[in-house]
Amino acid sequence: MSGAEEFQELRPLLFSIAYRILGGVSEAEDAVQEAWLRFEASPTRPRSAKAFLSAMVTRISIDVLRSARVRREQYVGPWLPEPLLTDPYEDPVRSAELADSVSMAALLLLERLSPLERAVFVLREVFDFGFPEVASAVGRSEAACRQLAVRARRHMAAGRPRFEADREEREELASRFFEALREGDVAGLRELLAADVSLVGDGGGKAPQLARAVIGAETVARLLASVFPRMARIDVTSERHEVNGQPGAIFRDRDGKVLHTLALDVLDGRIQTIRAVINPDKLGHMGPVADAWAIDREVRRARRSAE
Repeated sequence: MSGAEEFQELRPLLFSIAYRILGGVSEAEDAVQEAWLRFEASPTRPRSAKAFLSAMVTRISIDVLRSARVRREQYVGPWLPEPLLTDPYEDPVRSAELADSVSMAALLLLERLSPLERAVFVLREVFDFGFPEVASAVGRSEAACRQLAVRARRHMAAGRPRFEADREEREELASRFFEALREGDVAGLRELLAADVSLVGDGGGKAPQLARAVIGAETVARLLASVFPRMARIDVTSERHEVNGQPGAIFRDRDGKVLHTLALDVLDGRIQTIRAVINPDKLGHMGPVADAWAIDREVRRARRSAE
């Protein structure tokens, strides 16, 4: 098998490692491409393409994450990962770990870890790399990697909910939620939301966004029921889609351009968190992006004329 063929075969794994470390689709794709360039430029053929490329993409991702953290500290409003519609890497043996680790909730927990802890956790806990491989990838001793893994597991376990919904329950709740959203049904929405539900929007200062998270079933239900039917009246449509392995939807303008995504966290039979990504910089990998400011102006005009 040629080097190019080996790379193409490993590409889904490499992207999935990079995305979990970085939380960005475009950044992950760039890291994978840079790993390939280094693989191609290597004067000798590595004994294991998987080990070499995994180490390369991990090191590149760690470097990118370190510089990205400065930018994220200056980010306007809440920061959310770039929405991922399909994880390209599949492993039936580790499907549960893979699905859980790509959720927005898990990625936000990973944000609390240092870049090294994050890389070690992803390689060891998500992709089941042995400690010799992990140590080689991050440039630390095996003993140091074991300590990093223990710290990372402790942080991740402390932030995770104790009871999570099964797939069937999540889908049933999501169907009812999007039906109530279309109808502008405040009572129907309120019934599905946890008492302390939070609605978080990521516009990055480049699209209309909430100044801060909106908290509480009544407040969130009324806000959703007032906004989304108005958007529908100016031909904004939604299509159900898994977003980061969770129930969600993609919203599009009348020309089919992506306006934003919505992802739902379901816990204990209720929707616990609703996360909307509307920052255009985080939507381009899904296709042409809508002008969110123009949509906002049109919604406001439609509301004034209705009044």
